[in-house]
Amino acid sequence: MIGTPLDLGVMVVYFIAVVGFGVYFGKYSNTTKDFYFGGQRFAWWVIAFSATATTVGSYSFVKYSAAGYTYGLSSTQSYLNDWFWIPILLLIWLPIIYYQRVQSVPEYFERRFNRPTRMVATLFILVYLIGYVGINLLTLGKALETMLGWPVFAGAAVACVAVTFYVFAGGQTSVIMTDLVQGITLLVVGLGVFLAGVAHFGGFVDWWALFPETHRYMFSEFNSPDKFSFIGIYGQDGLANTGAFVLMNQGIIMRFLALRSVKDARKMSICWILVLAPLAAITVSGGGWIAKALTVTGELETTGQDAFIDAAHFLCSPGIFGFVLAALMAALMSTADTLINAASAIFVNDIYRPYFKKKAEDKHYLRIARFSSLSIAAIGLMLVPLFQGESIYLAHAKFTAAITPPIVIAILFGILWKRFNTPAALAAMVGGGFLVFLSTFSPFDDWFLKPISFGMGPDSYKYIRAIFGLLVSGTLGGVVAMVTKPQSAESIAGLITGTQITAMEYFKGGPINRREGKVVYLPVQTDATLTDAEMVCVSSAHMDTLAADPGDLLYVCDKRWWLGGLRSFHTKAGEPNGHDVLRLSPEAMARAHFSDGDTVYIEKQF
Repeated sequence: MIGTPLDLGVMVVYFIAVVGFGVYFGKYSNTTKDFYFGGQRFAWWVIAFSATATTVGSYSFVKYSAAGYTYGLSSTQSYLNDWFWIPILLLIWLPIIYYQRVQSVPEYFERRFNRPTRMVATLFILVYLIGYVGINLLTLGKALETMLGWPVFAGAAVACVAVTFYVFAGGQTSVIMTDLVQGITLLVVGLGVFLAGVAHFGGFVDWWALFPETHRYMFSEFNSPDKFSFIGIYGQDGLANTGAFVLMNQGIIMRFLALRSVKDARKMSICWILVLAPLAAITVSGGGWIAKALTVTGELETTGQDAFIDAAHFLCSPGIFGFVLAALMAALMSTADTLINAASAIFVNDIYRPYFKKKAEDKHYLRIARFSSLSIAAIGLMLVPLFQGESIYLAHAKFTAAITPPIVIAILFGILWKRFNTPAALAAMVGGGFLVFLSTFSPFDDWFLKPISFGMGPDSYKYIRAIFGLLVSGTLGGVVAMVTKPQSAESIAGLITGTQITAMEYFKGGPINRREGKVVYLPVQTDATLTDAEMVCVSSAHMDTLAADPGDLLYVCDKRWWLGGLRSFHTKAGEPNGHDVLRLSPEAMARAHFSDGDTVYIEKQF
């Protein structure tokens, strides 16, 4: 066991506190919309930190610290080579899924193409999400093996039970609020270990002097080494994995859909990509950089897999090291909770609801959502032994490179290219997926992958398979699209770039109002005579301030910004009245968790 009983005590207390915190917010999940999308109420800064916690998964500390220890600063290239996806996410994909009220990525496939493509997409995404759960549980199992001497599977099982407990209770709201805390914790701990190491050496100049020359480059060589070349990392991480992360990862999509508006989603993305992601790159790699310098001075003996934990143990006093161990637990939980909740959403919305019980009360689907979370976590746990034997970095690369390219191409072409039709989508996913699957066997791997491996050997195939998958899926889809009949413009309106206004009108249910208005502050009061929870009325003067017309969409939120939108709801403007108090029905008050006398602000959306 690494550390002292005090460290173990700190880790256990943190562990219990986070689970209790998540369970507490279960009271905000009363519908499937709450369970999966947090009621679409949250402010941009809450989701920015929450998404950072999801991005910095448990595998990240082990994976990138190992890469930092072995290769140096180039371990950050996975965070720096995927910026080009952000305009596609912000300007095209996000408005489509938000305004079309798409509850799952496979649902988009049915609307854009047809039901068979939805079924294929469902299979791909469920395999992706559940496999990701398994990788995260494996990582924590390995970390607990190093820290406590537990068997890998036992550590993974303990963490799995804890995460599933609060996901079962509160769904997306619990996930968002716990990940908010854990995102901050991860950044503080990761940066703290790096800065403590720099201080130990006497400053940045002294640390840099100890860093080997080969470790000082931001990017690895184009096609060397085979296991960590720039082109390999770019194809697997920059193209396929990040494309999957922003286009098909239901967990991230649900995080965006939990925001109160597309405008907030854009703010969140800018903060996430330009501020928090670079900090996260240092957070997850810094321990490996420090560990390498400590081995140069002869103060530490370690391996890449144990670099972060061993460096933290060397630098931190008892109790503080326990907090670092807690951060590793946080990293696991902040990714696994998102993935479990997302896979549950896919199961309920794309399998159970359309094929088993089409019409039922929302409470029934909420109950199925909770119990499907338990099953998905159990399946992820059973996958842990299958991933053992590989390093975390290679296991993650091998898995994502084999699964993600066909569906990334199908979504990307689907939102960008009007001619990309149903046969083309099926060709890209089924045909591309089959060829990628063949490439995992000998001699097909040499036949398919060697010609595009840029002179690298078989060690590069785990990465190059992503480029192969993108090429063959894109080629198959593109050729079929060109030789078959395109869909009508009317059938894809609001589902493809250039038709976002149509999507906004669909979201509102009428023409949009784009006049600029100002926020209005009012106290709230329960009015038992009101029965319509979907509409609120304010005075004519307030309507003028809002620049709103009857039927416009409004967002009503507690004025306390630090609540992050937790107490809020979306509604529509009714006919003006003469009141200076916002009167709400008992149902609306309960849904927004308001109390009489609370001051709220009202903002017109469109």
